[in-house]
Amino acid sequence: MAVIPGAPAPRGCDPADHRRRPQGIRVVTATPPLSPQRSGPMALTPQPFTTRPELHGSFGMVATTHWIASSAAMGVLERGGNAFDAAVVAGFVLHLAEPHLNGPGGDMPALVWSAANQQLTVLCGQGVAPRRATIAAFRALDLAMVPGSGQLAPCVPGAVDAWLLLLRDHGTIDIAEALAPAIHYARSGCPLVPQAVETIAGMREWFQAEWPSSAAVWLPNGEVPRAWSLFRRPELADTYERLVAEARQAGGSRERRIEAVRHAWREGFVAEAIDRFCATAELRDASGRRHRALLDGADLAAWQASWEAPLTLSYGDWLVAKCGPWTQGPVFLQQLALLRGFDLAGLAPDGPEFVHLLTEAGKLAFADREAWYGDPAFGAVPIEALLSEDYNEERRQLIGPQASLELRPGTPMGRAPRLSGIEAPAAGGAGTGEPTVGVVRGDTCHIDVVDRWGNMVAATPSGGWLQSSPMIPGLGFCLGSRAQMFWLEEGLPNALAPGKRPRSTLSPSMAFREGRTALAFGTPGGDQQDQWSLQLFLKLAHHDLGLQQAIDSPAWHSEHAPSSFYPRPARPGHLAVESRLPAATITALEARGHRLERKGPWSEGRLCACARDLSPEGAVLRAAANARLMQNYAVGR
Repeated sequence: MAVIPGAPAPRGCDPADHRRRPQGIRVVTATPPLSPQRSGPMALTPQPFTTRPELHGSFGMVATTHWIASSAAMGVLERGGNAFDAAVVAGFVLHLAEPHLNGPGGDMPALVWSAANQQLTVLCGQGVAPRRATIAAFRALDLAMVPGSGQLAPCVPGAVDAWLLLLRDHGTIDIAEALAPAIHYARSGCPLVPQAVETIAGMREWFQAEWPSSAAVWLPNGEVPRAWSLFRRPELADTYERLVAEARQAGGSRERRIEAVRHAWREGFVAEAIDRFCATAELRDASGRRHRALLDGADLAAWQASWEAPLTLSYGDWLVAKCGPWTQGPVFLQQLALLRGFDLAGLAPDGPEFVHLLTEAGKLAFADREAWYGDPAFGAVPIEALLSEDYNEERRQLIGPQASLELRPGTPMGRAPRLSGIEAPAAGGAGTGEPTVGVVRGDTCHIDVVDRWGNMVAATPSGGWLQSSPMIPGLGFCLGSRAQMFWLEEGLPNALAPGKRPRSTLSPSMAFREGRTALAFGTPGGDQQDQWSLQLFLKLAHHDLGLQQAIDSPAWHSEHAPSSFYPRPARPGHLAVESRLPAATITALEARGHRLERKGPWSEGRLCACARDLSPEGAVLRAAANARLMQNYAVGR
């Protein structure tokens, strides 16, 4: 756990108590001069020209990728629960509201700020590779990559155990209350958004021909459900109700009851059902062949969610926090370390120079992700060197006036980088997100919460999509496909190994501005997460935009680096831009050699954000959510 200097203190705290140096994390401080930043608090008045109002209040704020999850979380705050309770409720509701984007069999990292303890921690809900998942085992199957779907792709499901750990250690409500909204929507029906229906339609033939257990759930009477129809998940309701029953039977304290549910998940009836299905079902996956799973019940019993220290970087008067190199989170920090040598405040946030600098810095940081990031429990990651000023001053010289078409990892501490020897296929122009079977893609969810006491959560649940693997009979959910992110080459930082975490793209963010503002933010989008989130943060840090105005502003992304997802395509020099960028900016970017892909005017990102600002009048809470895809919503008062 770590103490963050300058973060807002809870009521009754001596402000001096929260100006201690961080404990348990390494803070990298900016040494070069930063471009000028305006003094005083961030703008607290609603900004013009936004799709929605930026919310302001003092009681509580929630922003998630689905309005039902936001409303359910806000209901918890209204009943006296804290931000941690609210995040847990939202997480379980998202299994019903966005089943094409996450599920109980998926993953979840989170950043958690406790106002009572003045501590920031990372919650690791990223499950590990099965103990039988070795490179040799895949080579024996004549596979050069882990398939992007099916029985070989799952790691240990981590999201549910992580939510339960958060509830146990920081929450106040009981497990029955935490699961009640999800049980309601599973039993009574949750309206299916059009994107979920499109996903089911895209998988219809595959389900019917290859995954009958999925067809039985997602194709009632053999038909694709209608958009906005109330879709019921009775098996999942039964699973959650049985978990509540396990807690009731255990009795004792709230913590004891939650531990009983964790046991039932990892070693009880849930693990037993997963073990039976994985041992017997041999089904077709993205490779086009049939395989049996490597995951079994012993893998679930051997793993549990955990707490660890965040990684931070000082950027002017901000301290930015991310998860470690078992995610792509440090890419965000590396981009900041590169960009603090440029006068971003003097550049228009929709101008060609601003877009160019962010894109080129991103290419360098993502190249280092490919060469150096992985589970630090399985090999030293030179993260201090990657974030050091000397290293980034040298790397900064590689950013020129023209777009780079090369993948250029660096040499921290003189170490030579090593990339996968597999030739990544060219991308087919299928857009953003995370590919799975065929052309059907999955993506991710996001949750931000801040309560009246100053507690904050930023969480990015994903995986276990309805299209990722076959439905497990009797449980009402499927497993994830995160193992596809491993390389099947010995010696790489992200090479497959039993018990190892895959290098995930899931990347929640927090940022603290000394004594003034705390931010929780994030977005779905796979490899794009730390591009869109960076754009949001820099527009806030350098241009004093409001949260909603920054989220609504035109955005872009690059697919220059190899994708983290099967079949790992790369598009050198690629830059996708929203058509709302000024025509002069688009023309100038093309002249610089960027290989532009013009996207729809409202197509880039699904950002959410919550903030807590300190002022002489007291703490003001704010929230905003992206209007793109018409699902994200912020609520609060």
